[in-house]
Amino acid sequence: MDIILLERIEKLGTIGDVVTVKDGYARNFLLPNKKALRANAANKAVFEANRERLEKENAEKAAEAAKTGEKVDGAEVVLIRASSNSGQLYGSVTVRDIVEGLAAQGHEVTKKQVILGNPIKTIGMFDVLVRLHAEVDVTVKANVARSDDEAELQSQGVDVLAQMFEDEQKEIEEAAAANAPNRDPSLEPGEIPADMLDDGVAEKIATEAEAEAATEEQSEG
Repeated sequence: MDIILLERIEKLGTIGDVVTVKDGYARNFLLPNKKALRANAANKAVFEANRERLEKENAEKAAEAAKTGEKVDGAEVVLIRASSNSGQLYGSVTVRDIVEGLAAQGHEVTKKQVILGNPIKTIGMFDVLVRLHAEVDVTVKANVARSDDEAELQSQGVDVLAQMFEDEQKEIEEAAAANAPNRDPSLEPGEIPADMLDDGVAEKIATEAEAEAATEEQSEG
């Protein structure tokens, strides 16, 4: 379908451009949201007659959005959520959460203006795009953490997820070091002590070891 753009649309064009788009995109989004007109003779004539007014109104809206953007740009929304030890949230952070978080700081934006892509499902710091106008984009931060202390660390640039992994690895290494004095020196690295196996498994391993030794002797002979 050929349409006349009434505002700048990313990857399509700017106000007044006549472009071709898929019918569904035009009918379901551009036309009902008054972002475009069908490019027929009547609409072209109406647009040209009103071009100057439309361009002036668009410029005024863009200027107003830019002024708002100066206040919103760089805002940080702290969202405290429960998560697993691996940092996976029990649920997710959505556009609605971002909008409500910004509103709590006095920044009025709509759900349509927040471009999140996919819901946030882990703790961490995330850049979220806010399109205040077709020509005005700003970025806010979503600081998703399990506590206010973690949120503060993330604000300071600490990668909490990486820190969690490092702490877990350290605990494993410390546990291994603590058990080292009790290790059977005859065991190969990675081999499990017999007293940690049940009788059936231990017997099976012993039988397999004897068979392997017998095979090696025959090969050498």
